[in-house]
Amino acid sequence: MPKVAEQNILDFYTYPPIGGDDWRYTFETAQVRALELQILSKATLLDMANAQNFEQAADLLSNTEYALPGKTVAELENVLKLRRAAVRQLFTDLIIDKPIVKLLRARDDFANLRLVLRRTLTEKPLGADYSTEGNFPPELFEQVFEGENYELFPDYMAQATEQAVLAYYQNKDIRQIDFAIDKVQAKYNLRRAHKLESVFLIGLFRIQIDLTNIRTMLRLKFAESEQRNVFLEGGFIELERLGYGLDTDYEAMGQLFFATPYYTTVQTGANYLASNKSFLAAEQQCEQYLMGFLKLTIQITAGPQPIIAYLLMKENEIRTVRLILTAKRNSLDTKLILDRIS
Repeated sequence: MPKVAEQNILDFYTYPPIGGDDWRYTFETAQVRALELQILSKATLLDMANAQNFEQAADLLSNTEYALPGKTVAELENVLKLRRAAVRQLFTDLIIDKPIVKLLRARDDFANLRLVLRRTLTEKPLGADYSTEGNFPPELFEQVFEGENYELFPDYMAQATEQAVLAYYQNKDIRQIDFAIDKVQAKYNLRRAHKLESVFLIGLFRIQIDLTNIRTMLRLKFAESEQRNVFLEGGFIELERLGYGLDTDYEAMGQLFFATPYYTTVQTGANYLASNKSFLAAEQQCEQYLMGFLKLTIQITAGPQPIIAYLLMKENEIRTVRLILTAKRNSLDTKLILDRIS
């Protein structure tokens, strides 16, 4: 076992600190506490997963905000998009510190950039199906890439574009676009969180970096890839430990992460991958760990932390509803659905 596995590298046991109260958010936090009561229970999601078909699963949502007017995929997507837009607008309205709103909206800017670069570099039409919920309108991406006017982008977006293009053309591997943009996005998130002096956001982004790196480690190992320079910097886990993970047998990967909060995440994900050739458990464990961190904000009486957590938990809920109903629509095995969500 590599020596790094025996080192206790963290000053917390399960989750990093979430910061203190900010009494400017007393009313906003109270409003979010009331809304949290409407979040779908685990029992409801499991009942949906165990339903016999799409129609029965959808019926379980009839008394919720996800009630479907019909039973078509188009209606499902429309309802989910409306709910996501509503929760994001609520987030914008409740957050007093608007730089936090800009920071979270940047997620859609980077997502749009990934999409437009994939299409541009593979010589496909730019399309028009970009998110309108970022800091920049979709039209800007069209102006930038049709006219090669990269100066219209802020520095961090221009940097992401340049690095993604260079990475892609090294061997024309489209996955390198995502790796390059992920690195710039991770650095941008941490830089802005430090500038905001937000203990919660710094911890959140470092956890997200770790979970992305764990997923990447498992996918590279499964593909028997020789790549070693695609891990994101800035997380709690040392990059050396992740590198060791690529050279460790599946059954021993969990032990390598025993001194970190991600022991169960890695062990469960790696064992399931070895047995089932699937990343379902890894995705479920990463999601469960992140949701556990967000739920710590119940300790905050007033502050932006519960509002940020509510946004992310609702977005996760929307993705889970989509996942279950889409799986039911396509008659996916119930066990696979349960493996992913429970």
